[in-house]
Amino acid sequence: MKEVKIESVLQVFDNFDELPVNVASLMKQAMAARENAYAPYSKFSVGAAILLDNDEVVTGNNQENASYPSGLCAERTAIYYAGAKYPDAKIVRIAVTAGSRIHQTVTPIPPCGACRQAIAEYEVKQDAPIEIYFMGETGKVAKSNSLANLLPLVFDKSFL
Repeated sequence: MKEVKIESVLQVFDNFDELPVNVASLMKQAMAARENAYAPYSKFSVGAAILLDNDEVVTGNNQENASYPSGLCAERTAIYYAGAKYPDAKIVRIAVTAGSRIHQTVTPIPPCGACRQAIAEYEVKQDAPIEIYFMGETGKVAKSNSLANLLPLVFDKSFL
Protein backbone atom coordinates (compact mmCIF):
# COMPACT_ATOMS: atom_id res chain seq x y z
CA MET A 1 0.00 0.00 0.00
CA LYS A 2 1.06 3.55 -0.69
CA GLU A 3 -0.31 6.65 0.98
CA VAL A 4 -1.15 9.57 -1.31
CA LYS A 5 -1.49 13.09 0.01
CA ILE A 6 -3.78 15.50 -1.81
CA GLU A 7 -3.63 19.21 -1.00
CA SER A 8 -5.62 22.27 -1.96
CA VAL A 9 -3.93 25.63 -2.21
CA LEU A 10 -5.91 28.83 -1.74
CA GLN A 11 -4.97 32.46 -1.86
CA VAL A 12 -6.65 34.40 0.94
CA PHE A 13 -7.27 38.14 0.86
CA ASP A 14 -7.74 39.75 4.27
CA ASN A 15 -10.82 41.63 3.09
CA PHE A 16 -12.84 42.72 0.09
CA ASP A 17 -10.74 45.89 -0.38
CA GLU A 18 -7.64 43.78 -1.24
CA LEU A 19 -9.30 42.24 -4.30
CA PRO A 20 -8.21 43.31 -7.78
CA VAL A 21 -10.68 45.87 -9.20
CA ASN A 22 -12.14 43.47 -11.79
CA VAL A 23 -12.71 40.78 -9.16
CA ALA A 24 -14.22 43.28 -6.71
CA SER A 25 -16.66 44.35 -9.42
CA LEU A 26 -17.70 40.75 -10.01
CA MET A 27 -18.06 40.14 -6.26
CA LYS A 28 -20.27 43.24 -5.95
CA GLN A 29 -22.56 41.69 -8.56
CA ALA A 30 -22.62 38.48 -6.53
CA MET A 31 -23.50 40.51 -3.43
CA ALA A 32 -26.38 42.18 -5.27
CA ALA A 33 -27.60 38.77 -6.43
CA ARG A 34 -27.40 37.48 -2.84
CA GLU A 35 -29.82 40.21 -1.77
CA ASN A 36 -32.46 38.75 -4.11
CA ALA A 37 -32.09 35.14 -2.95
CA TYR A 38 -35.27 33.29 -2.05
CA ALA A 39 -34.30 31.60 1.21
CA PRO A 40 -37.33 31.63 3.54
CA TYR A 41 -36.49 28.24 5.09
CA SER A 42 -32.75 28.26 5.69
CA LYS A 43 -32.44 32.06 6.02
CA PHE A 44 -29.09 31.53 4.27
CA SER A 45 -28.70 33.65 1.14
CA VAL A 46 -26.08 33.01 -1.52
CA GLY A 47 -25.20 35.05 -4.60
CA ALA A 48 -22.97 34.11 -7.51
CA ALA A 49 -21.63 36.07 -10.45
CA ILE A 50 -19.91 34.43 -13.41
CA LEU A 51 -17.61 36.18 -15.87
CA LEU A 52 -17.57 34.58 -19.31
CA ASP A 53 -14.82 34.90 -21.91
CA ASN A 54 -17.19 37.02 -24.05
CA ASP A 55 -17.23 39.59 -21.19
CA GLU A 56 -20.83 38.80 -20.28
CA VAL A 57 -21.63 38.46 -16.58
CA VAL A 58 -24.34 36.07 -15.43
CA THR A 59 -25.65 36.12 -11.88
CA GLY A 60 -27.69 33.73 -9.79
CA ASN A 61 -28.91 33.23 -6.26
CA ASN A 62 -30.26 30.35 -4.26
CA GLN A 63 -33.91 29.49 -4.75
CA GLU A 64 -35.47 27.39 -2.00
CA ASN A 65 -38.63 25.33 -2.04
CA ALA A 66 -40.76 23.84 0.74
CA SER A 67 -39.74 20.49 -0.73
CA TYR A 68 -36.08 21.05 0.21
CA PRO A 69 -34.38 18.95 -2.47
CA SER A 70 -36.25 20.91 -5.15
CA GLY A 71 -34.33 24.14 -4.55
CA LEU A 72 -31.23 25.25 -6.40
CA CYS A 73 -27.99 26.84 -5.22
CA ALA A 74 -26.77 30.20 -6.52
CA GLU A 75 -23.75 28.76 -8.31
CA ARG A 76 -25.80 26.19 -10.23
CA THR A 77 -28.53 28.73 -11.00
CA ALA A 78 -25.90 30.98 -12.62
CA ILE A 79 -23.81 28.29 -14.29
CA TYR A 80 -26.80 26.56 -15.90
CA TYR A 81 -28.17 29.87 -17.14
CA ALA A 82 -24.75 30.74 -18.59
CA GLY A 83 -24.63 27.35 -20.31
CA ALA A 84 -28.13 27.82 -21.73
CA LYS A 85 -27.72 31.43 -22.89
CA TYR A 86 -24.03 31.33 -23.96
CA PRO A 87 -23.31 27.67 -24.79
CA ASP A 88 -20.00 28.40 -26.55
CA ALA A 89 -18.59 30.79 -23.97
CA LYS A 90 -15.99 29.70 -21.44
CA ILE A 91 -16.29 30.54 -17.77
CA VAL A 92 -13.34 32.65 -16.65
CA ARG A 93 -14.18 33.18 -13.00
CA ILE A 94 -16.93 32.82 -10.43
CA ALA A 95 -17.51 35.03 -7.39
CA VAL A 96 -19.64 33.63 -4.55
CA THR A 97 -20.83 35.29 -1.36
CA ALA A 98 -23.05 33.83 1.34
CA GLY A 99 -24.79 35.31 4.34
CA SER A 100 -27.13 34.20 7.08
CA ARG A 101 -30.13 36.21 8.23
CA ILE A 102 -29.57 34.70 11.69
CA HIS A 103 -25.88 35.51 12.30
CA GLN A 104 -23.10 37.34 10.48
CA THR A 105 -20.87 35.21 8.22
CA VAL A 106 -17.27 36.42 8.24
CA THR A 107 -15.35 33.39 6.95
CA PRO A 108 -15.11 32.34 3.30
CA ILE A 109 -17.92 29.93 2.42
CA PRO A 110 -17.01 27.64 -0.50
CA PRO A 111 -19.43 26.09 -2.99
CA CYS A 112 -21.22 22.98 -1.73
CA GLY A 113 -20.42 19.54 -3.14
CA ALA A 114 -23.23 19.58 -5.71
CA CYS A 115 -22.10 22.98 -6.99
CA ARG A 116 -18.48 21.84 -7.13
CA GLN A 117 -19.55 18.92 -9.31
CA ALA A 118 -21.56 21.24 -11.60
CA ILE A 119 -18.61 23.64 -11.93
CA ALA A 120 -16.33 20.65 -12.58
CA GLU A 121 -18.49 19.65 -15.54
CA TYR A 122 -17.88 23.03 -17.18
CA GLU A 123 -14.19 23.14 -16.28
CA VAL A 124 -13.72 19.74 -17.95
CA LYS A 125 -15.95 20.70 -20.90
CA GLN A 126 -14.01 23.88 -21.65
CA ASP A 127 -10.62 22.32 -20.86
CA ALA A 128 -9.61 25.47 -19.00
CA PRO A 129 -9.49 26.32 -15.30
CA ILE A 130 -12.19 28.40 -13.64
CA GLU A 131 -11.07 30.81 -10.93
CA ILE A 132 -13.34 30.73 -7.88
CA TYR A 133 -13.50 33.52 -5.31
CA PHE A 134 -15.66 32.99 -2.23
CA MET A 135 -16.49 34.87 0.94
CA GLY A 136 -19.08 35.32 3.67
CA GLU A 137 -20.84 38.66 4.02
CA THR A 138 -17.60 40.33 5.12
CA GLY A 139 -14.09 39.34 6.09
CA LYS A 140 -11.58 37.25 4.25
CA VAL A 141 -11.99 36.26 0.59
CA ALA A 142 -10.54 32.97 -0.64
CA LYS A 143 -9.44 32.27 -4.19
CA SER A 144 -8.94 28.92 -5.85
CA ASN A 145 -7.22 28.92 -9.24
CA SER A 146 -9.45 26.10 -10.46
CA LEU A 147 -12.29 23.85 -9.42
CA ALA A 148 -9.90 20.88 -9.61
CA ASN A 149 -8.12 22.46 -6.64
CA LEU A 150 -11.36 22.30 -4.57
CA LEU A 151 -12.43 18.90 -5.89
CA PRO A 152 -9.19 17.09 -6.77
CA LEU A 153 -10.74 13.67 -7.40
CA VAL A 154 -13.35 14.90 -9.82
CA PHE A 155 -15.86 12.51 -11.37
CA ASP A 156 -16.24 13.39 -15.04
CA LYS A 157 -17.26 11.95 -18.42
CA SER A 158 -14.01 10.02 -18.75
CA PHE A 159 -15.38 7.47 -16.25
CA LEU A 160 -18.55 6.79 -18.24
